[in-house]
Amino acid sequence: MGKYEELATNIVKEVGGKENVNSLTNCITRLRFKLKDESKANTQALKNMDGVVTVMQAGGQYQVVIGNHVPDVRKDVDAVLGVLEETTNDGPKGNLFDQFVDMISGIFQPILAPLSAAGMLKGVNAILAFALGANFSASSTYAVFNAMGDGLFLFLPIFIGYTAMKKFGGSPFLGMMIATSLLYTGFIDGSATALFAESGGLNFFGVPFSIPPAGYGSTVMPIIAAAAFASFLEKQLRKIIPDVVKLFLVPFFTALVTIPLTFLVIGPVMNFASDGLGNALLAIQNFNPILFGAILGFSWQVLVMFGMHWAIIPFAIIALSQGQPTALLTPAGSVSFAQTGAVLAVMLKTKNSKLKELSVPSFISGLFGVTEPAIYGITLPKKKPFWASCIVGGVTGAIAMGLGIVGYQMGGLGIFRYTSSISPDGNMTFAIYNMILDAAALIAGFGLAWILGFKDDEPTIQLSKEEAKLAATGQKKKLAKDDVFSPIEGKVLPLSEARDAAFSEGIMGKGVVIEPSKGEVVAPFDGTVLTVFPTKHAIGLISDNGTELLIHIGIDTVQLEGKGFESFVEQNARIKKGDKLVSFDIKAIEEAGYSTQVPIIITNTPDYVDVIATSEPAAKQGDLLITTIIAN
Repeated sequence: MGKYEELATNIVKEVGGKENVNSLTNCITRLRFKLKDESKANTQALKNMDGVVTVMQAGGQYQVVIGNHVPDVRKDVDAVLGVLEETTNDGPKGNLFDQFVDMISGIFQPILAPLSAAGMLKGVNAILAFALGANFSASSTYAVFNAMGDGLFLFLPIFIGYTAMKKFGGSPFLGMMIATSLLYTGFIDGSATALFAESGGLNFFGVPFSIPPAGYGSTVMPIIAAAAFASFLEKQLRKIIPDVVKLFLVPFFTALVTIPLTFLVIGPVMNFASDGLGNALLAIQNFNPILFGAILGFSWQVLVMFGMHWAIIPFAIIALSQGQPTALLTPAGSVSFAQTGAVLAVMLKTKNSKLKELSVPSFISGLFGVTEPAIYGITLPKKKPFWASCIVGGVTGAIAMGLGIVGYQMGGLGIFRYTSSISPDGNMTFAIYNMILDAAALIAGFGLAWILGFKDDEPTIQLSKEEAKLAATGQKKKLAKDDVFSPIEGKVLPLSEARDAAFSEGIMGKGVVIEPSKGEVVAPFDGTVLTVFPTKHAIGLISDNGTELLIHIGIDTVQLEGKGFESFVEQNARIKKGDKLVSFDIKAIEEAGYSTQVPIIITNTPDYVDVIATSEPAAKQGDLLITTIIAN
């Protein structure tokens, strides 16, 4: 288990326990659970949980938004869950559209990262060919780069065979076996079709069939349908074949039936359906590309929030895997920059130091195309900045379609996406267009969010004339130190002994831990209440000298949902040292099975040259607890 063991344990508990989890995947920022019964999940507890940004329920998935470190959290969640049952399609499914979105996302999410990497490699090759000329294009180095970029797309059915079988509850490696049959050499290069042309063409025991001119390499729909059928057949065979021979005969009969059926029926039908759906999307796009761009650009972030963008992405992948440029995702390209610009406006305009601090990593993530922290943590709660980014996204989407921008391969996100719009011959026109649009989206998102404004939860602090003058000139008041007096009576421990890694490892800042002997919190200095958590288990303060303090009563006590806690102050309230802030029932916390430890954290630790905690083993309310040292 890693450093997120406790968070992982709590997440699994609040989604209803291991027995309520059918499957788990993750994208860049979210854990995506498929639950047997979503009503068993404690959504409010998850939303209030330290380390969880928010929870979304859409497309048949229960999505727990974590942030950029979700891969590390996923590892610890996997360790808590252990081995899940293979069946991932049980439980409530929602409507047909939800089922479709859930199926598509479950199949494509695991391979989206390598798909993007392959596309970026093709983009790098195009740049090198453009820069180095014909000699490079004729070199073996160019051929190796081509293999790196094209190899995954050529053998894409094998990857999908694995993920689709897993999604449908079958044996993933059997799905790969079926896919390799479709990609057998003679069926890819057309030699089998040519060989048997004079003898009446391809047939299986007299039943004729045909292979697409380009073979089944790079196709998507045939292997998905084949995997769906194979998983169903495999489950039925497991019911009737004796256990003693099940290991060999189940895959034997599954392959024996599925592979010929795919060549004879499934493949041709699904290719026809795929072409039809793709042409339908192209027809909508071609009807009025600018209107298409405006609608998709405006709504893209909403689609992403609910996972509904997966209804579009596969058709772009299909086109790209077949070597066809596509504009299906063009309108969404600059949206993340519009969102990032809106975050920058919030960051520069807010007077709330905590919101300003949260905006910095959200802004950085947005430049790399990861906008969930910005959406859920910054702009959506403020409302107007979010809609500002949507409006700008709609405008840039319409302009991008008007310019005729297309993508030639899958690419990265944010600033890494430009290689996807470089043509195979090295033409960078569309890439330059995208750079200009992204810059414009960033500026416009910033400007519109700034103009529309937002309700700022700034702390109400009365400044002296001297302090006001210093603030107006951008200077900091030069204090030698700032003292924090103990808000709680009890035993003092070093922060490293906190029973939560987020505190003990200093992730949130330096401080101390108190094991309370009295269930009362008083003000540790003169200042202002920054925030009172709805569950009253934690309170954020800022001193008149700028020290930001988090007092977190108990470990994981957010799950008590306020039971045993009583708050005596509200957000933005002025406080004087010794004022009563919160009372809590120590016995009730212990009986509920939670630690009563109270981490006391200086959350703006980087602002100080040092944070010094008391060496005393115990503290009474009002005793000196922490001193922050400020640079002169």
